[in-house]
Amino acid sequence: MNTIKINEEKCIGCSLCVKDCPNSYLCLENSKAHTNGTGCIECDHCYAICPQNAISITGYPCKNEAVVPMTEIDSDTLLKAMKSRRSIRRFTSQPVEKEKLRKILEAGRYAPTGANAQNISYTILGSRQKQAEEICVDLFRKGKKIGSPFIGFLKKVEITDDFFFKGAPTVIVVSSKNEVNASLTSAYMEIMAESLGLGVLYSGFFVVCANFSGKLRKLIKLPKGEDVVSCLIIGYPAVKYQRIVPRKALRAKKL
Repeated sequence: MNTIKINEEKCIGCSLCVKDCPNSYLCLENSKAHTNGTGCIECDHCYAICPQNAISITGYPCKNEAVVPMTEIDSDTLLKAMKSRRSIRRFTSQPVEKEKLRKILEAGRYAPTGANAQNISYTILGSRQKQAEEICVDLFRKGKKIGSPFIGFLKKVEITDDFFFKGAPTVIVVSSKNEVNASLTSAYMEIMAESLGLGVLYSGFFVVCANFSGKLRKLIKLPKGEDVVSCLIIGYPAVKYQRIVPRKALRAKKL
Protein backbone atom coordinates (compact mmCIF):
# COMPACT_ATOMS: atom_id res chain seq x y z
CA MET A 1 0.00 0.00 0.00
CA ASN A 2 1.20 3.50 -0.83
CA THR A 3 1.54 6.02 1.98
CA ILE A 4 0.85 9.70 2.53
CA LYS A 5 3.90 11.79 3.32
CA ILE A 6 3.57 15.23 4.91
CA ASN A 7 6.35 17.78 4.80
CA GLU A 8 6.04 19.40 8.24
CA GLU A 9 8.22 22.33 7.22
CA LYS A 10 5.72 23.26 4.50
CA CYS A 11 2.56 22.38 6.45
CA ILE A 12 0.86 25.45 7.93
CA GLY A 13 -1.81 23.54 9.87
CA CYS A 14 -4.73 24.93 7.86
CA SER A 15 -6.59 21.59 8.33
CA LEU A 16 -8.04 21.66 4.80
CA CYS A 17 -6.72 18.16 4.14
CA VAL A 18 -8.13 16.87 7.44
CA LYS A 19 -11.60 18.22 6.71
CA ASP A 20 -11.61 16.91 3.14
CA CYS A 21 -10.39 13.37 3.91
CA PRO A 22 -13.35 10.98 3.31
CA ASN A 23 -11.99 8.31 5.66
CA SER A 24 -10.71 10.47 8.55
CA TYR A 25 -7.23 9.20 7.83
CA LEU A 26 -5.68 12.58 8.63
CA CYS A 27 -5.69 14.57 11.85
CA LEU A 28 -4.18 17.76 13.22
CA GLU A 29 -1.57 17.47 15.98
CA ASN A 30 0.48 20.38 17.28
CA SER A 31 -0.82 22.50 14.41
CA LYS A 32 0.49 20.06 11.82
CA ALA A 33 -1.28 17.47 9.68
CA HIS A 34 -0.55 13.84 10.48
CA THR A 35 -1.73 10.45 9.30
CA ASN A 36 -4.04 8.61 11.65
CA GLY A 37 -3.60 4.82 11.61
CA THR A 38 -5.14 3.00 8.64
CA GLY A 39 -7.96 3.64 6.23
CA CYS A 40 -6.41 5.68 3.42
CA ILE A 41 -8.08 4.91 0.07
CA GLU A 42 -5.47 6.87 -1.88
CA CYS A 43 -8.04 9.29 -3.30
CA ASP A 44 -5.37 12.01 -3.07
CA HIS A 45 -7.84 14.71 -2.00
CA CYS A 46 -5.26 15.84 0.55
CA TYR A 47 -2.62 16.19 -2.15
CA ALA A 48 -5.02 18.13 -4.37
CA ILE A 49 -6.27 20.54 -1.71
CA CYS A 50 -3.06 21.45 0.13
CA PRO A 51 -2.25 25.13 -0.56
CA GLN A 52 1.41 24.61 0.35
CA ASN A 53 2.05 21.47 -1.73
CA ALA A 54 3.17 19.81 1.50
CA ILE A 55 1.70 16.38 0.76
CA SER A 56 2.97 13.62 -1.51
CA ILE A 57 1.95 9.98 -2.05
CA THR A 58 4.47 7.22 -2.49
CA GLY A 59 4.03 5.13 -5.62
CA TYR A 60 2.50 7.97 -7.64
CA PRO A 61 4.22 10.55 -9.86
CA CYS A 62 3.32 13.88 -8.25
CA LYS A 63 3.64 16.46 -11.04
CA ASN A 64 2.00 19.42 -9.28
CA GLU A 65 -0.34 20.05 -12.23
CA ALA A 66 -2.76 22.94 -11.78
CA VAL A 67 -6.50 22.18 -11.65
CA VAL A 68 -8.60 23.16 -14.66
CA PRO A 69 -12.24 23.60 -13.51
CA MET A 70 -15.08 22.38 -15.72
CA THR A 71 -16.45 25.93 -15.61
CA GLU A 72 -13.83 26.83 -18.21
CA ILE A 73 -15.90 24.83 -20.71
CA ASP A 74 -18.97 26.72 -21.92
CA SER A 75 -21.93 24.77 -20.53
CA ASP A 76 -24.27 25.51 -23.47
CA THR A 77 -21.68 24.33 -25.97
CA LEU A 78 -20.94 21.23 -23.89
CA LEU A 79 -24.62 20.33 -23.61
CA LYS A 80 -25.21 20.75 -27.34
CA ALA A 81 -22.15 18.64 -28.10
CA MET A 82 -23.38 15.89 -25.78
CA LYS A 83 -26.84 16.02 -27.38
CA SER A 84 -25.24 15.85 -30.82
CA ARG A 85 -23.30 12.62 -30.29
CA ARG A 86 -24.32 9.59 -32.34
CA SER A 87 -23.34 5.94 -32.26
CA ILE A 88 -21.14 5.50 -35.31
CA ARG A 89 -21.45 2.37 -37.45
CA ARG A 90 -19.59 3.53 -40.54
CA PHE A 91 -15.88 4.26 -40.24
CA THR A 92 -13.07 5.27 -42.57
CA SER A 93 -9.87 3.22 -42.75
CA GLN A 94 -7.82 6.05 -41.20
CA PRO A 95 -6.00 4.72 -38.12
CA VAL A 96 -6.37 6.37 -34.72
CA GLU A 97 -3.19 8.23 -33.84
CA LYS A 98 -1.23 7.00 -30.83
CA GLU A 99 -1.45 10.36 -29.07
CA LYS A 100 -5.23 10.40 -29.39
CA LEU A 101 -5.44 6.85 -28.11
CA ARG A 102 -3.28 7.85 -25.15
CA LYS A 103 -5.64 10.71 -24.29
CA ILE A 104 -8.66 8.41 -24.48
CA LEU A 105 -7.08 5.94 -22.07
CA GLU A 106 -5.91 8.78 -19.81
CA ALA A 107 -9.49 10.06 -19.61
CA GLY A 108 -10.59 6.59 -18.54
CA ARG A 109 -7.84 6.38 -15.95
CA TYR A 110 -9.13 9.54 -14.26
CA ALA A 111 -12.80 8.55 -14.20
CA PRO A 112 -14.31 8.24 -10.70
CA THR A 113 -14.49 4.79 -9.13
CA GLY A 114 -16.23 3.76 -5.91
CA ALA A 115 -13.86 3.98 -2.93
CA ASN A 116 -11.21 5.04 -5.45
CA ALA A 117 -10.78 1.37 -6.35
CA GLN A 118 -9.32 2.13 -9.80
CA ASN A 119 -10.19 -1.48 -10.59
CA ILE A 120 -10.52 -1.22 -14.36
CA SER A 121 -8.64 -3.13 -17.05
CA TYR A 122 -8.26 -1.93 -20.64
CA THR A 123 -7.53 -4.26 -23.54
CA ILE A 124 -6.73 -2.86 -26.98
CA LEU A 125 -7.41 -5.76 -29.32
CA GLY A 126 -4.78 -4.68 -31.83
CA SER A 127 -3.41 -7.68 -33.74
CA ARG A 128 -6.13 -9.92 -32.27
CA GLN A 129 -9.02 -7.73 -33.39
CA LYS A 130 -9.73 -9.72 -36.56
CA GLN A 131 -9.62 -13.05 -34.76
CA ALA A 132 -11.89 -11.76 -31.98
CA GLU A 133 -14.42 -10.58 -34.54
CA GLU A 134 -14.31 -13.94 -36.33
CA ILE A 135 -15.22 -15.71 -33.09
CA CYS A 136 -18.13 -13.35 -32.48
CA VAL A 137 -19.42 -13.59 -36.05
CA ASP A 138 -19.26 -17.38 -35.89
CA LEU A 139 -21.26 -17.40 -32.63
CA PHE A 140 -23.96 -15.15 -34.05
CA ARG A 141 -24.22 -17.05 -37.32
CA LYS A 142 -24.64 -20.31 -35.46
CA GLY A 143 -27.20 -18.75 -33.13
CA LYS A 144 -29.15 -17.38 -36.06
CA LYS A 145 -29.06 -20.74 -37.84
CA ILE A 146 -30.43 -22.71 -34.90
CA GLY A 147 -33.05 -20.06 -34.15
CA SER A 148 -31.66 -18.75 -30.87
CA PRO A 149 -34.24 -16.41 -29.24
CA PHE A 150 -31.46 -13.89 -28.55
CA ILE A 151 -30.40 -13.78 -32.20
CA GLY A 152 -33.98 -13.98 -33.46
CA PHE A 153 -34.49 -10.24 -33.75
CA LEU A 154 -31.55 -10.15 -36.20
CA LYS A 155 -33.17 -12.53 -38.67
CA LYS A 156 -33.47 -9.79 -41.30
CA VAL A 157 -29.91 -8.57 -40.73
CA GLU A 158 -26.96 -10.09 -42.55
CA ILE A 159 -24.17 -11.12 -40.18
CA THR A 160 -21.28 -9.87 -42.28
CA ASP A 161 -17.60 -10.47 -41.54
CA ASP A 162 -17.35 -6.94 -40.11
CA PHE A 163 -20.71 -7.04 -38.32
CA PHE A 164 -19.17 -6.39 -34.89
CA PHE A 165 -16.40 -3.86 -35.46
CA LYS A 166 -17.73 -2.17 -38.60
CA GLY A 167 -14.28 -1.87 -40.13
CA ALA A 168 -13.10 0.48 -37.37
CA PRO A 169 -9.34 0.53 -36.75
CA THR A 170 -9.43 0.45 -32.94
CA VAL A 171 -11.34 -1.61 -30.38
CA ILE A 172 -10.92 -1.15 -26.62
CA VAL A 173 -12.43 -3.70 -24.24
CA VAL A 174 -13.15 -2.41 -20.73
CA SER A 175 -13.38 -5.04 -17.99
CA SER A 176 -13.78 -4.99 -14.23
CA LYS A 177 -15.34 -6.71 -11.24
CA ASN A 178 -17.45 -3.58 -10.80
CA GLU A 179 -19.91 -2.73 -13.57
CA VAL A 180 -20.60 0.82 -12.40
CA ASN A 181 -16.93 1.78 -12.23
CA ALA A 182 -16.24 0.39 -15.70
CA SER A 183 -19.32 2.12 -17.14
CA LEU A 184 -18.24 5.50 -15.79
CA THR A 185 -14.78 4.93 -17.19
CA SER A 186 -16.21 4.07 -20.61
CA ALA A 187 -18.28 7.25 -20.67
CA TYR A 188 -15.20 9.36 -19.91
CA MET A 189 -13.33 7.64 -22.73
CA GLU A 190 -16.15 8.17 -25.19
CA ILE A 191 -16.39 11.90 -24.43
CA MET A 192 -12.66 12.28 -24.97
CA ALA A 193 -12.79 10.34 -28.23
CA GLU A 194 -15.62 12.54 -29.49
CA SER A 195 -13.67 15.69 -28.59
CA LEU A 196 -10.80 14.40 -30.73
CA GLY A 197 -13.01 14.10 -33.81
CA LEU A 198 -13.47 10.35 -33.48
CA GLY A 199 -16.64 8.30 -33.53
CA VAL A 200 -17.56 5.62 -31.01
CA LEU A 201 -19.88 2.63 -30.95
CA TYR A 202 -20.61 0.68 -27.78
CA SER A 203 -20.83 -2.95 -28.88
CA GLY A 204 -23.23 -4.72 -26.55
CA PHE A 205 -23.10 -7.70 -28.91
CA PHE A 206 -19.39 -8.12 -28.24
CA VAL A 207 -19.95 -7.93 -24.48
CA VAL A 208 -22.46 -10.79 -24.73
CA CYS A 209 -20.02 -12.89 -26.74
CA ALA A 210 -17.09 -12.15 -24.45
CA ASN A 211 -18.97 -13.17 -21.34
CA PHE A 212 -20.30 -16.30 -23.04
CA SER A 213 -17.30 -17.63 -24.97
CA GLY A 214 -14.35 -19.03 -23.05
CA LYS A 215 -12.40 -19.06 -26.31
CA LEU A 216 -12.90 -15.34 -26.75
CA ARG A 217 -12.07 -14.58 -23.12
CA LYS A 218 -8.83 -16.53 -23.52
CA LEU A 219 -7.97 -14.76 -26.76
CA ILE A 220 -8.31 -11.28 -25.24
CA LYS A 221 -6.57 -12.41 -22.05
CA LEU A 222 -9.40 -11.26 -19.82
CA PRO A 223 -8.08 -10.75 -16.27
CA LYS A 224 -9.18 -13.47 -13.86
CA GLY A 225 -12.40 -12.68 -12.02
CA GLU A 226 -13.31 -9.79 -14.32
CA ASP A 227 -16.15 -9.49 -16.80
CA VAL A 228 -16.26 -7.44 -19.96
CA VAL A 229 -18.48 -4.44 -19.20
CA SER A 230 -18.14 -2.47 -22.41
CA CYS A 231 -16.49 -2.59 -25.80
CA LEU A 232 -15.66 0.73 -27.46
CA ILE A 233 -15.29 0.63 -31.24
CA ILE A 234 -13.37 3.74 -32.23
CA GLY A 235 -12.39 5.37 -35.50
CA TYR A 236 -12.98 8.31 -37.83
CA PRO A 237 -16.64 8.54 -38.87
CA ALA A 238 -17.52 7.94 -42.52
CA VAL A 239 -20.86 9.67 -41.96
CA LYS A 240 -21.88 13.15 -40.84
CA TYR A 241 -25.13 13.82 -39.01
CA GLN A 242 -26.84 17.16 -39.58
CA ARG A 243 -29.14 17.71 -36.62
CA ILE A 244 -29.81 16.80 -33.01
CA VAL A 245 -32.37 14.02 -32.71
CA PRO A 246 -35.53 14.30 -30.58
CA ARG A 247 -35.86 12.47 -27.28
CA LYS A 248 -38.74 11.48 -25.05
CA ALA A 249 -39.88 13.98 -22.45
CA LEU A 250 -37.74 14.25 -19.32
CA ARG A 251 -38.97 12.07 -16.47
CA ALA A 252 -37.86 13.62 -13.20
CA LYS A 253 -39.54 14.33 -9.92
CA LYS A 254 -38.71 16.19 -6.77
CA LEU A 255 -39.52 14.37 -3.54
